[in-house]
Amino acid sequence: MNKKVSLVIPVYNEEESLDELLLQVHAAFADHIKNYEIIFIDDGSTDTTLKMLQDHAKKDKTIKIYAFRRNLGKSHALTLGFQKSTGEYIATIDADLQDDPKNVVESLQELDSGTSDLIAGWRVNRKDTGFKKIASKVFNFLINRMFDLRIHDLNCGLKVYRANCAKELKLYGGLHRFIPLIASELGFLVTEKEVHNRPRKFGVSKYKATKVFTDLPDLFTIYFITKYNTRPLHFFGRIGGFSFILGFFVLIYLSVLRLFLNESIGTRPLLTFGVLMVIFGVQILLTGLIADLLVAATIKQNNRYSLKYESEE
Repeated sequence: MNKKVSLVIPVYNEEESLDELLLQVHAAFADHIKNYEIIFIDDGSTDTTLKMLQDHAKKDKTIKIYAFRRNLGKSHALTLGFQKSTGEYIATIDADLQDDPKNVVESLQELDSGTSDLIAGWRVNRKDTGFKKIASKVFNFLINRMFDLRIHDLNCGLKVYRANCAKELKLYGGLHRFIPLIASELGFLVTEKEVHNRPRKFGVSKYKATKVFTDLPDLFTIYFITKYNTRPLHFFGRIGGFSFILGFFVLIYLSVLRLFLNESIGTRPLLTFGVLMVIFGVQILLTGLIADLLVAATIKQNNRYSLKYESEE
């Protein structure tokens, strides 16, 4: 392959795996990729990870290192790695040795000969704990039901991109788990490829059981920003409209009871419910309107679109 490849690797307290990781990467790339760089993003490691990387970089000119002062998360690490990459293709793997660099080469060759903009790894025989497997299956099931994209393994660390695709991704929080979905929503062609997943050899997983509770809010966030990012009133309007109409008909019903049947309604809980629904509906509708105005003002300053082709002036 003649095109330059940038391999982005986020690391956080992976001192035990670094030596073997570099050996595997160089061995896999040696006969297939002539020009490449390895970009390590140290996400605030508290062990000797950064010192080891600096020692390797003195002897290995393909290595570039960027280190955060504190742990900011994988989304920030990947975004920085994409920005600093100079290759025409960009690949990512995790530093825990579970991803096989040979699969990176195979995926890059497929990317080079095909039309995909992003190829996501699919860990068919995943070597992880039962909890992580179940959580991943539930997570991917929800994504497939909520969106049109059909990806079996959304959060596999092994992915390869065309540079223009990777550089357009603006990740924060937990959005790195939704990269194929975000790229697809931007109009890039996303496919997947089966990859070999290996058991973790050193250290402990950074994925804790409590992350399930942060993944769900991120899921709702990505749903909102992909479906209603430029039309928030459509989202808030449905909720506010339903609430307003429900409350309105409740009040109409009570009005009929009072005016035509002369029944007392002042102490009925239904009156309070109807008034609250109307007020709630109006507030939600106004929230959507304000959000729409903010989006309109933002779009005027910074259009959010992705160009596939632009002719030279």
